Amino acid sequence: MESDVKEETLNNVNIKEEKKHKKKDKKSEELELLVNQNNLLNEKILRLTADFQNMKRRNEEELSKLYKYDGEGIIKEILVIVDNFERAIKLDDDNLDDELSKFLEGFKMIYTNLVNILNGRNVKEIVCLNEDFDPNTMNAVLTEEIEGKEPGKVIDVLQKGYMYNDKVIRPAMVKVSE
Repeated sequence: MESDVKEETLNNVNIKEEKKHKKKDKKSEELELLVNQNNLLNEKILRLTADFQNMKRRNEEELSKLYKYDGEGIIKEILVIVDNFERAIKLDDDNLDDELSKFLEGFKMIYTNLVNILNGRNVKEIVCLNEDFDPNTMNAVLTEEIEGKEPGKVIDVLQKGYMYNDKVIRPAMVKVSE
């Protein structure tokens, strides 16, 4: 009987120890789970922070571009007017009628003011006559073979091209030698 009591006591002790181990195992599992969740949350925070910083940088770059090229649309519309003034002024060069010359003097002043305003806004004409053809800033509309001219040289400018800051807003339409 005494051995039964000892055995039962040992069994009770073993059961209690097993329960303690189970509790400890359960606690360590819970702790491990919480540590893993914490690590996952920290990684998520880092990713979200990086995403936010990237989005902020992209937005700043877009705003910078918007400010840099602000007014591009109106400048393109003004360039059409400048072209028309140049055509009218060319009439004065072709036709030396005194009355027409006096009339076109006003056009020349307006044209000069427009060009000065555009230059002040960083709008520059693309210089291309007698230059090598550049497909980034020019459109070859016509080609012609001319003796004594290197192939690939611009021989005539049909419509001027313009740059706004460092961006081509209108490529030049040119005639190129073959």
